[in-house]
Amino acid sequence: MLAGLIHLVIYIVIIGIVIWLLLYLVDNVPLPDPFGRIARVVIIVIGVLIVILALLNFVGIVSPGMHL
Repeated sequence: MLAGLIHLVIYIVIIGIVIWLLLYLVDNVPLPDPFGRIARVVIIVIGVLIVILALLNFVGIVSPGMHL
């Protein structure tokens, strides 16, 4: 259980860093107004879905065949 919790924390930290880098990239690349906003929303939604899936996998709600 403790090893699974450590893996979960490491996984969430790595996902957070990747999301932060993608948002930083979108902020610093000059995109037209709707595309930049859409890209930020898509990045955040995908990041939240990945974290929710990891948490569900940790507590055992997601079937064992769906490992990340």
